[in-house]
Amino acid sequence: MTLLANETWQTHEVENQVADLADYNLFATDPALRDAVARAGADWAVPQLQDYAARIGTEASYRLAETANRRPPELHTFDPRGRRIDTVEFHPSWHALLGMYREQGFVSQPFREQRPGRWSAWAAGFYLHAQVELGTLCPATMTQASIPVLQKEEALWVRLRDKLYSNSYDATDAPIDRKASIFIGMGMTEKQGGSDVRANRTTATPVGLGGRGREYLLRGHKWFYSAPMSDAHLVVARTSDTDSLACFFVPRFRDDGTRNAILVQRLKDKVGNRSNSSSEVEFQDASGILLGEEGRGIPTIIEMATYTRLNCVIGSAAIMRQAAVQACHYAKNRSAFGRKLIEQPLMRTVLADLALESEAALALSMRLAQAFEQAEGEGSALDAAWKRIVTPAAKFWVCKRAVELTGEAMEVFGGNGYVEESIMARLFREAPVNSIWEGSGNVMCLDVLRALARDTDHMRALLTHLADISNGNALLTREFANLAARLAGGANLEAGSRGIAQQLTLLCQAALLNAHAPNPIADAFIATRLGDPHAGRVFGAIEPTGIDVEAVLERVFEG
Repeated sequence: MTLLANETWQTHEVENQVADLADYNLFATDPALRDAVARAGADWAVPQLQDYAARIGTEASYRLAETANRRPPELHTFDPRGRRIDTVEFHPSWHALLGMYREQGFVSQPFREQRPGRWSAWAAGFYLHAQVELGTLCPATMTQASIPVLQKEEALWVRLRDKLYSNSYDATDAPIDRKASIFIGMGMTEKQGGSDVRANRTTATPVGLGGRGREYLLRGHKWFYSAPMSDAHLVVARTSDTDSLACFFVPRFRDDGTRNAILVQRLKDKVGNRSNSSSEVEFQDASGILLGEEGRGIPTIIEMATYTRLNCVIGSAAIMRQAAVQACHYAKNRSAFGRKLIEQPLMRTVLADLALESEAALALSMRLAQAFEQAEGEGSALDAAWKRIVTPAAKFWVCKRAVELTGEAMEVFGGNGYVEESIMARLFREAPVNSIWEGSGNVMCLDVLRALARDTDHMRALLTHLADISNGNALLTREFANLAARLAGGANLEAGSRGIAQQLTLLCQAALLNAHAPNPIADAFIATRLGDPHAGRVFGAIEPTGIDVEAVLERVFEG
């Protein structure tokens, strides 16, 4: 047979192919999130969360996310006539997504709002957005985390307050005083030091007498300068006169409207987080304002990092949620070997394991958000323990588990998950950034040990509370005793600190689920994470006997 020019072959029909899940309400279909918001007393935020979840869950929003990552930012070092501009150009999809988030007020909500539950309301909004696109949350995260640091600088705060609290989105590249709203970035890491910020060599020389709130000139480099298009950055540098580390507010433009002497060398070609820009920069006597006191640079910037670490935990929980939901959706609609994937026993075990991990990550994230709110001011020893001890432990464990979970969820799709057209590829590439950014795994575990050594009363308060909400569960009681004995032993704590952080996080997750989740969820998590010596090596390697797998899978997606 000969085909005419306008005819095409039709060799087969496309069937048994499943599109990525979209056009759904991410809040209405998530009973665990709804329960957490109610538990925190943030019911007042539900209408906004419902509305935003519907908007961010549209197919159009998913397309914006895909485009923003396929069309990453571009650096323009010079203008057409050779003038140095160091401008980063973003695709319109980036601006659309970041604008959506800013206009909801989530950037400043925990500090601008006064109603109880504000931190939980913010965490829920962050969690919803992060399921669809995480890169846009990098500048939003750093901006939010800069607020408590900048609030301590009276003159600077008066100038910046309204622009940080603003819900309008202003993407213009202009001096701060001409903008309706601003974003703040961060610059700590240098080539020779990495996580060892004390090895920084960038110098800051006072203009005049120097001192808190006064101008310095910064000379040196940053190997990772997060979000270089931000309107200002908090930067750690070594003062030239005292040779001590200090923290500086370094704006993109000087007060006279000229560009500050921050030269962007290149943008990082990252594995993931591709919608967002990270860079290498040099300071050629860039103008900066001293925040706090000389010699207090690391404590000042660590205050900011404490908040960004919480965002890493919530962001990783969101990645796990999206991966688990997409995997379950695919398994419900894809057939193999004569029946749906979700009807096959081994696949059901894998999916149930993913679901348990996801809900445990959410429960811990939302409890940490509550602690950040309740620890404001005086706070209690218990809330201080959640914030200071559990946050770095959770950042270590939850972020690590997101890497493993996205890899397993991708395998549910088979080859369909291992192509760039699938959302799974983006989730898989995105997952590692939260483990690395704001302190890698070892840094987090050592921070847990420091907190335990300094805050023994807080740790006792935490263990007492966890025991109380465990309601006499035998496995939990046993593991509390094991952890207490391990910490009391004192030997080799640093070398074994990953195990301590893992054990502490699992106990927190198990106790929270035991107190608040439906029995099938709590019982399955405790049995598989604390009672099964083989669990945790790979997802799905759990003993399903005695687990209500159907109840676990039904809770993943309601509606």
